[in-house]
Amino acid sequence: MARVVAIHPDSPQPRLLVQAAEFVRRGDLVALPTDSGYALVCHLGDKEALERIRLIRQIDERHHLTLLTRDLAQIAHFARVDNSQYRLLKATTPGSYTFILEGTKELPRRVMHPKRKTIGLRVPDHPVAQGLLAELGEPLLTTTLQLPGDDAPLTEGWEIAERLDEQIELILDCGHCTAESTTVIDLTGRTPELIRAGRGSLTPFGLA
Repeated sequence: MARVVAIHPDSPQPRLLVQAAEFVRRGDLVALPTDSGYALVCHLGDKEALERIRLIRQIDERHHLTLLTRDLAQIAHFARVDNSQYRLLKATTPGSYTFILEGTKELPRRVMHPKRKTIGLRVPDHPVAQGLLAELGEPLLTTTLQLPGDDAPLTEGWEIAERLDEQIELILDCGHCTAESTTVIDLTGRTPELIRAGRGSLTPFGLA
């Protein structure tokens, strides 16, 4: 049965963030609020937790997972970033964007796209997500909490508990979260490519 914890959306209680980090470190799945809806997160190095996420979402290894990072420095550690890419990232993070970038050797191969060796990366603009990342001291592997057959992500903690009660261990419930997903931008080519329009503005990338 999932543990549901009511957490303040703007000033998350430190003791709850400490507890959530402990859940992640021991291989549990956590429902986490972000600035673009709830996400399902786990420890980057936990192979079993990754497979559980793929099973819940019914996605295969070709579906891009996302590395949730605290800041731009962490992105540069896990992805190859040139000067032009860095300028774009600096101008748009933190925010509701997911960037497709080529992964570095610091990433386990199993979390990257099997052919392109790419992964999604984002820096969330949400106090709870940022608080957990700070407490954990490392990135989180994540995917949008949108279940098979649904047209939109789950937006309420109680709904997540109702539908995933036996499949995940912790729900950080901060109330309603927007259903609008991140804007996904592929930065692996010569120019930015729009993969999905979402909450983040397209103007910084010349795609509006």
